[in-house]
Amino acid sequence: MTTMVSLRDVTKVFPGKEGPVRAVDGLSLDIAKGEIFGVIGYSGAGKSTLVRLMNALELPDSGDVVVDGQSLTRASERELRRARTGIGFIFQQFNLWSSRSVAGNVGYPLRVAGWSRKRREERVAELLDFVGLGDKARQYPDQLSGGQKQRVGIARALATSPALLLADESTSALDPETTRDVLDLLRRINTELGVTIVVITHEMAVVSYLCHRVAVLEAGKVVELGDVYDVFSAPQRDVTRRFIGTALHDRPGPDVVARLRERHPGRIVTVTVREVTGEDRTPLTETFRAHDVDASVVFGGITEVGARPLGSLTFELVGAPDRVDAVLDDLRVRSDVVEYDDAGRPLPSRTTATTAAVGGASSEEVR
Repeated sequence: MTTMVSLRDVTKVFPGKEGPVRAVDGLSLDIAKGEIFGVIGYSGAGKSTLVRLMNALELPDSGDVVVDGQSLTRASERELRRARTGIGFIFQQFNLWSSRSVAGNVGYPLRVAGWSRKRREERVAELLDFVGLGDKARQYPDQLSGGQKQRVGIARALATSPALLLADESTSALDPETTRDVLDLLRRINTELGVTIVVITHEMAVVSYLCHRVAVLEAGKVVELGDVYDVFSAPQRDVTRRFIGTALHDRPGPDVVARLRERHPGRIVTVTVREVTGEDRTPLTETFRAHDVDASVVFGGITEVGARPLGSLTFELVGAPDRVDAVLDDLRVRSDVVEYDDAGRPLPSRTTATTAAVGGASSEEVR
């Protein structure tokens, strides 16, 4: 794996009303060339500071930041200016000049870099065609939709052919349909141009749709790191579980369980559904049948994370108590299972088996 971005024991401290704030705290991280890497965290986790360290808009108080083989921490101002031409930046609020046309906005970095007018015009036309705005060159930002403005911002970020593209909350100002269009464009940039992309976001749905790997930030530290599917399917930290809950919406809360109990008197349980690559692909329906237990889906959902199925289904189970206990023990061997009490709270597990490493029921098993 060739590394595009490497941070080693990086710390950045800012003054605060109640004392120094460690926005980034001894953080180490490697991002590979050619990947789409997500950095996710709640407000104050250190995301924006981290991305500013990656393009040397901020310099660390300690540690080292290396981008494409060059240390930004030890570089001179002249070297930093040259290094920044290889790093594109996409802003949350577009940051377009209202007094400049679309072509003028896209071509501005090339003008600063000293490109001739003819070369600028050719490059701008090429970029606007790539982002689907070839007919908008003479228009101005206030004539564009939010999605079109962000496409202009992306074209501008690509002007100098950067090897690294940083996207800081680049879809948070957009509606869901426009967000998907922008994410598809970023995917094209990655696959067709080979650009490494770092996505800074608080939206887990963005990470699940776009990214290959993800780092979860909390209080300036990386608390979870790995393949997006692995982090989603077996989260280790509470902060990650909260993010996943906002993206999947597949597990009932206590109030929902209470409403379900009004209509379903049987035992209410939730079963995690994951992709299974091993030999155990016994369908859930066959498992229930083998124990002579009736099961009805009453809540849940399955989505794709990195083109792989993930989610959970909540069942009402009806049958003799010992048979229901047996089917739950069977399911716990290969999946995460939660049963709820009358108040809608999760009951303690009846087994100590570690299921996260085994994998859950697959989408093929639910039929």
